[in-house]
Amino acid sequence: MKQATIYSIAQMCGVSAATVSRAFSRPEVVNPEVRERIHATARELGYRPNKAARGLATGRSGTIGLLVHDITNPFCPPLVRAVQRAAAEMEASVMLVDAEESAAAEIGLIKQLKGQVDGLVIASPRSSAELKGAAEGLPAVVVNRRMRGFPAVVCDNTEALTAAGRHLEELGHRKVALMCGPSASWAARQRAATVRAWAQGTRVTLVELGSFAASFEGGREAARALVGSGATAAFAFDDLMACGVLSGLAEAGVPTPAGCSVIGCDDVLLARAVTPALTTITAPVDRLGQAAVDALHRRMAGEQVRDVRLEGTLTLRGSTGRPA
Repeated sequence: MKQATIYSIAQMCGVSAATVSRAFSRPEVVNPEVRERIHATARELGYRPNKAARGLATGRSGTIGLLVHDITNPFCPPLVRAVQRAAAEMEASVMLVDAEESAAAEIGLIKQLKGQVDGLVIASPRSSAELKGAAEGLPAVVVNRRMRGFPAVVCDNTEALTAAGRHLEELGHRKVALMCGPSASWAARQRAATVRAWAQGTRVTLVELGSFAASFEGGREAARALVGSGATAAFAFDDLMACGVLSGLAEAGVPTPAGCSVIGCDDVLLARAVTPALTTITAPVDRLGQAAVDALHRRMAGEQVRDVRLEGTLTLRGSTGRPA
């Protein structure tokens, strides 16, 4: 069988070769019924468009950028995989760059990506005002932060964190620590505000500690502050910090959960691997990645895109229990 071309597909579908080309390069301008018939015929014939040729015709690279704040944070790899899978469905490649928790690096990396990618997903950025200028002219979507000028895809943990607070109160905890995350993190500020709002009007005294780095060592530092606070339970900014807290408490001879209950956030793989397994807020990472790519695709097509809000859920495990 001869190799399928846009001309053989056009002949089978009764359309012009130009229409077949547009069905792949600019699908939004082709009648949906015609577009689906062309794609179905292409799949039947085993046709795959030439990315290089399509890029010359459209001025697009077929690549989207993904900027993460810290690839060593366990939340990032599942998000990278989710974005890659969603991009693959659009026949796009992903160029990954890591800012290593540096706001200044984010700006430089975005400028470097211009001209190499068709659009950009920015995950949990630490920079603020400079970001809009750096990304000007490049379609972009922000994940896990709301910023003026960018569509946002966020995980709203308000209900889940409030449910976690109620869980601690029902267990009998009356003094709870809030271990704040990095001051530059939008998510850290949102989570802290939610915990404060829950504590108001309850029988619980909230003790704020930190801020601490969103890292294992940051959690161990937080544990040292926690031991002397008198709190019988603690909210950690994220699971990585929470795991450091578990380690620091164990080293100090404080058992979890009898000596101190610990709650994390994000539900990364590490949360299920530690002992005791971590009570945490589960983020819908696969849906976050899919929604980010979908929003970016619409942004690249020139559409107005609204913010997307997905909800986290409370997952109870062994790190919370009644105070001794």
